[in-house]
Amino acid sequence: MRNEAAYLANPEGSRLIRAITHLVVWLPAAGALAGLGLALTRGVSGYAWVSLLVMYVLTVTGVELGLHRYVSHHAFRAHPVVEFFLVTFGSMAAQGGPLYWASTHRRHHAFSDRPGDPHSPHLSGGGPRGCLTGMLHAHMGWLFQPVHSDWLRYVPDLIKDSRLFTLHRLYFLWIALGVLLPAAVGLIWTQSLYGALEGLLWGGLGRIFLVHHAVWGVNSLCHVFGSRPFATREQSRNLAWMALPSLGGAWHNNHHAFPRTADNRLRWWQFDFCGMVARILERTGLIRDVHYADPESFVAVPSSQKPPVAMEG
Repeated sequence: MRNEAAYLANPEGSRLIRAITHLVVWLPAAGALAGLGLALTRGVSGYAWVSLLVMYVLTVTGVELGLHRYVSHHAFRAHPVVEFFLVTFGSMAAQGGPLYWASTHRRHHAFSDRPGDPHSPHLSGGGPRGCLTGMLHAHMGWLFQPVHSDWLRYVPDLIKDSRLFTLHRLYFLWIALGVLLPAAVGLIWTQSLYGALEGLLWGGLGRIFLVHHAVWGVNSLCHVFGSRPFATREQSRNLAWMALPSLGGAWHNNHHAFPRTADNRLRWWQFDFCGMVARILERTGLIRDVHYADPESFVAVPSSQKPPVAMEG
């Protein structure tokens, strides 16, 4: 296994990582703009909408239920087939392979809203300017400042998992498949190259763009705006309107209070699509040893140990 820390410290390796980051951030943005341009001039076909919706739901579920709750937090144990689809769909979001994603996220939990947190919005100074700078950093700015989260420290359990490690090594294959698959289906469905182009732009690149900002929005918005039913150590918040695009990830204060839960819903009205999927998979026996939150077990953090209060709203 490559020494990732040494690789990032090497100027050539650091440049390559930055180049890849720019590619996976700006190419989907360009694809989304191209898709919008075609929509304004030629309209949007039914297949374009279907490919966008299906691929969006699959990949956000892969990130939130797969890379987040399953890989990072071991919220349940999964049948190998379920693991394969959750991890590959999550990888199609182009946010890093499962070991990278999990090590970064576990580091976030270890240092939430304190120095060492890779994407806290609260470490850029006070006042409106500091708040805006911090939110931009938490949303996507941190991606362009590659900091290695030591795998031996944060994901030693995942390194030993040969099946997961193999899926991680094929990360770029899954990204390519996530872009080319809707294009291929579009070609077959519409019997035209234009259908393939719509699939590429809507179900592929444009979908990655939307998934990026839905997931990144949890890092930025859900540590600044929203409610805090649980007095956790950091400034995680529940932001109801973000629950739909994040498919349940925006109940972020619930998650930080109970990080190992497979379902973020703690009230009947809280929408958590990924939590519902987990419960269905549990009933079918495809996942087991599923963890759920017990709100009565939460112990509030003393106020002296909390970071400065952010904004309600």
